[in-house]
Amino acid sequence: MKHKLTAVALAAVVVAGTAAAAVPASAAPAPSRCHTADLKAGFATGGDATPEMGQTKKQTQAFIWFTNKSKHACTLAGFAGVDMVGAQKTDGTWSLARSAKKPPKMTLQQGSTVDFSITLLPVAKSTASKEKFVPAKFLVTPPNETTHFTLKWPFGGQILNQDGATHPGTYINPVGL
Repeated sequence: MKHKLTAVALAAVVVAGTAAAAVPASAAPAPSRCHTADLKAGFATGGDATPEMGQTKKQTQAFIWFTNKSKHACTLAGFAGVDMVGAQKTDGTWSLARSAKKPPKMTLQQGSTVDFSITLLPVAKSTASKEKFVPAKFLVTPPNETTHFTLKWPFGGQILNQDGATHPGTYINPVGL
């Protein structure tokens, strides 16, 4: 009789949906990488996340976030692609260089958010047009993807134009750092 009660109790647990927790982690499939369609993106705009574009004596940082909007966990590893599109006719598009930092591999659960930073080198408004880049929008491509998000630059200011420099003062860091 004891075995029949155990079998009935186990069947009730399976029907209630709690038996899934008993599956060993090694048997669960590994999450696939995050695709652009799995994510939403934006600039972090609160408090410490706002870059100091009005100062011109040091570098500052802006942050872009990715949130997993899919119904499954997914992984991100590497650098996002970031192209700045300028507001001046002479600006064009500037593909930002990557830092030397090593990217971590991150698992993004459903609804979770991760960010990355862009280090910026602001310049004064009085800087000659050919020496400054005035951001208008950012084309942000998640790691290992080819489709981008278009984000309007919300912070104003100008950046020292070093789009041809070997080690520019404006660059991106890996996702998660």
